[in-house]
Order: sequence, then structure tokens, then C-alpha cells
Amino acid sequence: MKKEIPLYGIPSDEIYRQLDELKQHDVNFADGRAWCLVYPLSEEQTTFVKEVYSRYMSENALNPMAFKSLQRMEHETVQMTAKLLNADSNVVGTLSSGGTESILLAVKTYRDKARSSGFKINVFKKNDADMPEMIIPESAHIAFIKAAKYFDVKPVIAPLRADKTVDLLEVQKLINKNTILLVGSAPNYPYGTIDPIHELGQLAIKNKIGLHVDACVGGFILPFIRKAGYSIPDFDFSVPGVTSISADLHKYAYAAKGASVILYKDMSYLKHQFFVYANWVGGAFISPALLGTRSGGAIAAAWATLKHIGVEGYTNIAREVYGITQQLIKGVSSISEFEILGNPTSVLFSFSSKSDKVNIFAVGDYMTKKGWHFDRQQNPDSLHLSVMPIHAKSYAQFLSDLADAVAYVKDNENAAMEGTAPMYGMMSKMPLRGLVENELLKLLEQLYGPEGMIPDMDADKKDLKTIIAGQLIKGKETLDKLKNKLKK
Repeated sequence: MKKEIPLYGIPSDEIYRQLDELKQHDVNFADGRAWCLVYPLSEEQTTFVKEVYSRYMSENALNPMAFKSLQRMEHETVQMTAKLLNADSNVVGTLSSGGTESILLAVKTYRDKARSSGFKINVFKKNDADMPEMIIPESAHIAFIKAAKYFDVKPVIAPLRADKTVDLLEVQKLINKNTILLVGSAPNYPYGTIDPIHELGQLAIKNKIGLHVDACVGGFILPFIRKAGYSIPDFDFSVPGVTSISADLHKYAYAAKGASVILYKDMSYLKHQFFVYANWVGGAFISPALLGTRSGGAIAAAWATLKHIGVEGYTNIAREVYGITQQLIKGVSSISEFEILGNPTSVLFSFSSKSDKVNIFAVGDYMTKKGWHFDRQQNPDSLHLSVMPIHAKSYAQFLSDLADAVAYVKDNENAAMEGTAPMYGMMSKMPLRGLVENELLKLLEQLYGPEGMIPDMDADKKDLKTIIAGQLIKGKETLDKLKNKLKK
């Protein structure tokens, strides 16, 4: 049955009741059992952000001359971020709606800068010899692949070293006349490791190409971990060769979603991000980023949050979160069946199983039944944690439940064949990646089709990845049947 706008308006109290009912089925991050997606600080901070956001809920940064206060707040937020990341007075930038938009903007900017310098780009021939290329680590955020598809830039993927940072020798081999951009992460999301930004900067200078540092996760916590007295490798504009940085305010700056900063070394880069058009019948049009309408609430909340928490506040928070992370890493490492992947240098990390008797996805299933929510990763199969201040009250219980999970999986031979574990295992190891992508596409078509795929609100055993895995099993069964027919 199609949903329609009600003929008569529903009273606000009833709407609130319905919202509360719907939200009961969402991940409850307030209890410290979610390790991804949201970055809560405190109830006080949430209340503060809501108040600031509501004061600018209707304002629109589309026209910087209409809402001069938003223009000023955006400028000051950009400059505060630049100062934090050791920029000189030439560094410029804008706010965006999040890390994905910041990364999209960076790739588009480097493509257009190369084009303005005489680089011939044929957007119709995907394998054209003149197609611009960017070299990204295997662990780089998926938004770089998305940007590559959007803007016809070829992604050249560099492998990782054993410590889960990009292999510099391989990067050097991959650079050619079509390379317009190098990418490093500080840190990457999958492992929480920081790529060797200084060495990447030297390669960028030597080959006269740009270097973008994706600090969407780390931009607003790594500097404060360092201020708290811990050793953090250089990753920002203090490193020669770095020409742009992205840093998300709605992660470890604890601002409202969605807010991110994209910074460039100087205006010779940023100008290629801008869109201007003089011949529209609606009048001359300018746009600094991808979006037209931009939320005044997100800009105001970002500006206000940086000023409200301050350097001392952020340093104290970073000290606490880094301490929790070290306790978690120590606790996970003490379980002999697990190993930490790489050498995480921030507040997120992943761990895998080194025991044939302990399937990591079966461990994940056990933990999910205990109410924990986290990401499952592949190649290698692993579980991922992003640590937030709210985990101060829950990390000890997490480690206790994790030990119980190992004991349960070891004592139950069929654990790896129950729940979602076999689905995740199959999804990560299926060799036909084209089939995987086709099934993912079908899922999107179902989710956003005219009928929509409305999730079962009462089902607590399914998440999006589980549904995807189910789709893949069906797809593989269809393929196997086809192969059998061809053999006959």
C-alpha cells in the first residue's frame, strides 16, 4: 500500500509518539554499545549543539551575501581548522556536508587543475591513455573510488605494508605522466594507521603533483593527542608537499552532522573547486562546493562547538579517548586468539582471529546478540572499533563479553555455520566481485524502488550487510545453476 500525505494533519504529540516508537528499533548509541556511525561526546554537548543548530535551522549558505553571519562563521571555522593543522596564511578552504563531499571536491579540484594546465582528458573513453590518475592506498576511504567514478579519474590502488600503511616503493613505481594526485590517510578508517605522509610529500614534490591527506577521522583528534603528550607522526601542512587536507567536524570535533572542512595550500587550488555560471536566466550563479543549499545549522554548530570546547577541552577529551583505546587494544591483545591489525596510532583499530577454531564473524554474531554494534571488515576478515568518550562506561564490559564470545565459539563447533557468520565469510571470499557488485546494485534498486524495501522493524537479527549477504547467496546459487546447465 502506497503511503500518502494524510488528508488532515496529525497532532504534534502523536507525531512525537510515532517518532519515539520508530526510534526504538535503531541502534542505541547512548549506552556506549555502538562503535561506528555516530560520535557522541556528552548529553550537555548534544543539548548545546541542538540549541545552536535550531537558531540557524532555516538559514541557507547558498547566498553568502544574504546571510553574512554564516559567511563569517564558515570563514572563521576554516581558519581555526587551518591553524590547528599548522597552515600558513595562504591556506584556504570551505565547509562541506561531510567527508565524502570533501573528498569528492578534492578529486574534482585536482582534475580541473590538471585540465587547466593542459592535461587532455577524454571523459568518454575509460581506458584512454590520457585519463588522469590518482594513486590511493588500498586502505583509502571508499569516497575516493566514488569520486573516481563521478569525475572520470582513474584510481590506481597501491598495496599496504605489513604494518597496514601504504607501501612507498609501490607508490613510486605507480607514478607516471598521467598521475595528478597522491593520497595518504591520517589515519585510515579500516586499521587506524597513519600513512607515511612525509615520504609521500617528498614523492609529490619530486614529481610535481599534489598530495591530499585524508584526515576526515583524525583531523580533530590527532593534534590534541599530541598536545596530550603522545607521539603522533607529522601529517598536516607542516609536512612539505602536502597540498590539501580534509577533516570532519562531525566526528571528533563533536559538531552536528554534516560538517567537514576541505583545505588547500593556496587559492591556486581552491579556485578549481568553485562553480560559476553567468548565463543562467535565473541570474549569475556561484557555488563554492558541491551543494547549492547548505545548512546554516551545521555551519553554526561547527563554529560554536570549536569555540565552546576549546583547545584545553579537546586535549582533555583526546587524552581520555586515547587512554580508553590503549586499554581496549591491550585487552583484545591479551586474548591469545586475536591479533591487532597493523600498528594503530589513533583511536580506532581492527582485530582478526589467528585461530582456526575461532571464526571472527561468529564472534561478531555473539557480540551482536549481547547488544554491541560495530563494523565487520574483509581482506582480512576482522572487526572494527572507533572509540568515543562514551565508551568510558562500557569498554570493560565489552572486553568481558569478548572473552565470553571466544569461549562460546571455541566450545560450539557449528558457531561458524550459524547466524550471519557464514554469510559474511562468503561475502568476503567470493571470487566473482562483479557478481557481488551486481547483487549490491539489485539491493539498491529494491531499497529505492517504487515499493521500497521497508526493513522489518521487529527483526533485530538483520542489518544491511546481512541482507546483502543473503542477496549474494541467491546470486551465487543462480550462477551455479547456470554453470551446471552449460556443462550439460
